[in-house]
Amino acid sequence: MKSSTIAILSVVGVLVLGTLWYISAGNGLVAQNENVSSAWAQVENVYQRRADLIPNLVNTVKGYAKHEADVLEAVTQARASVGQIKVNSPDDLKKFDAAQGQLSTALSRLMVISEKYPELKANTNFLELQSQLEGTENRITIERQRFNDVARSFNTAIKQFPGSIVAGNKGFKERAYFESKKGSDVAPEVKF
Repeated sequence: MKSSTIAILSVVGVLVLGTLWYISAGNGLVAQNENVSSAWAQVENVYQRRADLIPNLVNTVKGYAKHEADVLEAVTQARASVGQIKVNSPDDLKKFDAAQGQLSTALSRLMVISEKYPELKANTNFLELQSQLEGTENRITIERQRFNDVARSFNTAIKQFPGSIVAGNKGFKERAYFESKKGSDVAPEVKF
């Protein structure tokens, strides 16, 4: 064989291997991006579960606490505002997280009402809904952590060489994380 033929075959071989690597790396990033999207869908799923429980909880409390209308209205408004936010960017995620925080605060106020009404604390429907809501809050924490884990893996893959080349060519962008609220590093003070 001539040396020019060997050189051409070597160049073609390198191009073929490079193309196969590029396709494989691109497919890997697509799969990781889909994992992030799937994890986000699960986060939305558990938040939706919480939103679905709230009307039942509010209606149960309404029967006992008719003059606590401001708290009940705050919960209803917070729930409505959460449903209006669509997450398409890191800023949207911050807005979504802030709205969920407002809903959590409103729900906390609703739970405080139960302390004022002993009959409500003994109501089976209320206790069941409260238990489901507590379980849902735990699920939210777990799903947010899972989302952050897959987002971290994806973000690492698109930033490290040589994946960064493929990510840049294919338009993959960094995914945002859930972050703790300011002041959450300080334990709340409990007084009796």
